[in-house]
Formats: sequence, C-alpha cells, structure tokens
Amino acid sequence: MVENSKDIVYYYETKPTFKYRYLSPAIEKILSPNLVEESMKNPYTAFELIHPDDYHVLRKKVAGELDYSKPIVVRWRNDEGRYMWFEEYTTPIYENGEVVAIHGIIRNIDDKVSLQQQLEYKALHDRLTGMYNREYFESLMDKYDKHENVPIGIVVCDLDGLKLVNDKYGHKDGDKLIRETSNILQNFTRKNITVARIGGDEFAILLVNVDPSDTELFMTKIQNEVDLFNAKGTSFEIKLSIGIAYSCSSLGEMEALFVKADTAMYEDKHKKRLVGAK
Repeated sequence: MVENSKDIVYYYETKPTFKYRYLSPAIEKILSPNLVEESMKNPYTAFELIHPDDYHVLRKKVAGELDYSKPIVVRWRNDEGRYMWFEEYTTPIYENGEVVAIHGIIRNIDDKVSLQQQLEYKALHDRLTGMYNREYFESLMDKYDKHENVPIGIVVCDLDGLKLVNDKYGHKDGDKLIRETSNILQNFTRKNITVARIGGDEFAILLVNVDPSDTELFMTKIQNEVDLFNAKGTSFEIKLSIGIAYSCSSLGEMEALFVKADTAMYEDKHKKRLVGAK
C-alpha cells in the first residue's frame, strides 16, 4: 500500500548522521525521476530542493524544534524548476530525550493552495476593476491606526458624472468609465502606494512613508494623467474630484485623516459645480 500510495512516505535518521532509511517512489512521480536513489546517496538533497523561504522550517524539523502536532507546509522544487506546495504530517522518534529520526507523510496541495489564493484574491479585490477593495483598504487603515506608526497621506477621488453616463449611455459604458479611471490610478501603485476602489465611484489611495509635498505632488500627477487621457478625445471624459490629507503620525489618526481627505474631495467637487454653473 505504501509503495502504491500517491503520498510521499519517508523515514529519515537525524542522529548520528543524516540518512534516509526509506523514501517512497511517489516522490519521483511528483517531483523528479531518480530522486529516491539520489536522496539515498545524498541525504542533503531535501535541503537543495526546499524553497529558500522554507529552508528554516526544514532545519527546525530535523533538529526537533517544531511542534509536530501541527501540519508542516513548505514548497519543494520539481525537475522543471517550479516550486510545488506540500503539507506534511511528521512524527519524531526520540532516544534518550532527543530526536534521532523523523518519519512522515507528505501530500501535494497545489490545488488546495491555488483555490485558497483565488478565494483570498476575490475577498480582497474589486470584481469589476481588479483593484483592492474597501475591505482591504480598511484593513490597512486599521493596521496603520493601531499597530504601525508611519508618516502617511490619504488621497480620496470621486468620479464625477458617473450617473449621467449610466443614464445617457447605459451601465456598460458606466463600467467602462470606472475601469478606465481605475487603470489610470493603478499605474501609480508602488510598494508604498496602495490604490483601492472603496465605493461605486469612489477611490482611495494610501501613501506610506511620504512627506506633505509628496502627497500634494501625487494629487497633481493624478490630474495630469486624467488630462492626458481626456486629450485623446475618447467618447467620454474622466472627471475626478480629489481631496488629500497628511499626517506625520498614523497611530490613532487614520479615521480623522480619511474624513479630512473626504471633506476636501467634496469641497473640490462643490467648487467645480460652482464654476460650471457660471
């Protein structure tokens, strides 16, 4: 049964030296041909195939420093150079109070991890635009409000005239307007800049570890990109009302900071209406 199992079964001595006593052939179907023979000759093969970020987990596993009651999840490289996800249940063998061997069962969980990643992506991203959604934006707000103190800027953008486009041309064109706007804003995404769609026609941007002038300049850059888009003469124009706020300290300030940026955005919208009415 072990020989025919799709799971990888092994018995690995850790004292006095590293040595495989058994490694099931299933590993050759999943990772690489001839891997059983190679591992028997070189007991350090596992260390060569483990993902660099998971190397410490393998080290702790053979050293008896893990909680073996919990599954071990790591990535191993196959013969095509691709890392695959595995879940392992390991049992330590003790002698005189120290781990002298381990044996376990390893199962490929690529499909499980892929599904989990898809679900996590859908939970944190807007379906129409692919941008981060309100839930993710609020999680970052909470992070910087309660746990991590950074100088931070918030930019709130509201898409003017979406209802008019929906009423005149239909929701399909309205969705196109939202997507075109999101494309412009997402081009500003950086390691320290997060862009999210937080409502039907509202977007928010967090700028971390910046100074006030960066936030002011960022608002100008957004408007310049919108102007460039509108200059192309497409069937509709993008019109954004924009508000910004900045704080040199984020802890305990995020809600007030957002309100300040949101208020500034509505003031910008009101000014544009007054100008248009003249």
